[in-house]
Amino acid sequence: MFDFEKLEVYQEIRTTNLKVLKHIFTHKTSIDPYLQDQFKRASLSALLNLAEGTGRMTNPDKKKFYITARSSIFECVAILQTLYDLQALEKNLHDELYSSFEKCSRMLLGMIRSLE
Repeated sequence: MFDFEKLEVYQEIRTTNLKVLKHIFTHKTSIDPYLQDQFKRASLSALLNLAEGTGRMTNPDKKKFYITARSSIFECVAILQTLYDLQALEKNLHDELYSSFEKCSRMLLGMIRSLE
């Protein structure tokens, strides 16, 4: 098992990412292609930067990737809100994803602060 797989935040982002991708893949015709692409990229970026950061050897290196992962979470929230405003997302899914992104952001912030 890789170190990042042991992290609760990794598992949370992974689960959230899966929900995002499933929604995008099942609603392809109702979501603007640009928003689809950006949502996929931002969601995957959060997951991949967290994983890559755990493989770095120095705290400043790790911190850089964790900050990027958290920034991608913020991007996901902005896209999530846009999709909701466009009525391309149901309220229950919006609320579920928003809550999960908020949890991930808090956990990543804790990891970032622990490296200072």
